[in-house]
Amino acid sequence: MAHDFNFYNTLSRKVENFVPKEAGKVAMYTCGPTVYHYAHIGNIRTYIMQDALIKSLEYAGYDVKRVMNITDVGHLSSDADTGEDKMLAGAKREHKTVMEIAKFYTDAFFVDFDAVGNKRPDVIEPATNCIPEFINMVQVLLDKGFAYVAGGNVYFDTSKLDDYYVFSSEVEKEQLQVGVRDDVEEDVNKKNKTDFVLWFTKSKFEDQALKWDSPWGVGYPGWHIECSCISMKHLGEYIDIHCGGVDNIFPHHTNEIAQSESFLGHKWCNYWFHSNHLNDRAGKMSKSKGAVLTVSVLKEKGYDPLAYRLFCLQSHYRKPLEFSFDALDQVAAVYNKLVKRVSELKEDGAVDEAVKAKFEASFLDAVSSDLNTSMAITVLYDALKADTNDATKLALVESFDKVLSLDLIGHAKALAEGVSVDPELEAYILDAIARRTEAKKAKDFATADAIRDELLAKGVEIKDTREGVKWQLV
Repeated sequence: MAHDFNFYNTLSRKVENFVPKEAGKVAMYTCGPTVYHYAHIGNIRTYIMQDALIKSLEYAGYDVKRVMNITDVGHLSSDADTGEDKMLAGAKREHKTVMEIAKFYTDAFFVDFDAVGNKRPDVIEPATNCIPEFINMVQVLLDKGFAYVAGGNVYFDTSKLDDYYVFSSEVEKEQLQVGVRDDVEEDVNKKNKTDFVLWFTKSKFEDQALKWDSPWGVGYPGWHIECSCISMKHLGEYIDIHCGGVDNIFPHHTNEIAQSESFLGHKWCNYWFHSNHLNDRAGKMSKSKGAVLTVSVLKEKGYDPLAYRLFCLQSHYRKPLEFSFDALDQVAAVYNKLVKRVSELKEDGAVDEAVKAKFEASFLDAVSSDLNTSMAITVLYDALKADTNDATKLALVESFDKVLSLDLIGHAKALAEGVSVDPELEAYILDAIARRTEAKKAKDFATADAIRDELLAKGVEIKDTREGVKWQLV
């Protein structure tokens, strides 16, 4: 039986005890990247905290199925359905096709996603795979009277809802309405200022690279509809938890709820989990500021990506976190000390199961109390200082790393053996693991086995675990 688990639900604006629709099972959807540029470390912070949530739920005894989209069409440079398609802008910037841009930045995203110890979602679906589903949802919304055609585009009619601003207090609703009036470029086709596009036709951009036939003309989907359809395709009519960054709350997640519940005729998702921004001293991290600071750039500067994971885990997911290289230097030193401390532990002796159970209970209490990863790390330190034998401490480090994913034992073994992994080798290993994962998904087991043998020939042993693929030098 799963342990009690609670976290802050953005929908109710309070910390709630989590109760899934099906006992012991969690249907989770997380918004994926728009693959027009590199994911900066602020984006990756969001995925680290989502990964910690998933692994904490699994630690508490839940079986989690996670679906994530890849936005490779339809996300405009303004969330208010104005400006240029981000994918098209990326293609123009780099003189490539939209699909070349999508492939390159999807691969780059997962290199960084994997490097910080994240477990890949069970389902990863590009938006361009689901055009029939988008068209079906738009047609149903039209048939039900929740949408209308104007100027060649199909819009969702927010006036048909009892409450459009579902995430907001009365004061916030007033502020958002003012924001809509002040900030949104006038679209004369809209009946209401808050209406949003479900399907664009050629009336929007004549040079749009990706277009499909639809009952309303040749065009492409709006951004918001893809998450609704992709989640329903793989998780059905109900999801337990929807994750994203705080910048997704309005309008993206607000619009997802509007169209999904109008389409389905019932409540869609009970719990919404949002991570706060990573800031630098100039403000929120953003791709629009010029050079993008990525996990790969941190590696090039000599930082272990798992030190950046620790940097994120030491803060609470709902608090803004300020990044600086000085702060990362301090955490990197802490991480190296942790690795050194674990490397000094001996494997001889029997595990004291009573002591182990006591510390595991404390760790579980921490992560299941609004995902208090900072407290969980304190429990790790307490375990390492405890008056118990090394075998018990090693067992606890291994247990806690199911959630923390800091690879303390793997790094400790490498340190004890005087083995270091250069960044080039590590990049090769992670790429090979990703290729093998894709081969297994395609049921190409011969290729998957060949990649395993290829790694073993280079002195790298991989092991499939519940937390994902683990590797070590042999």
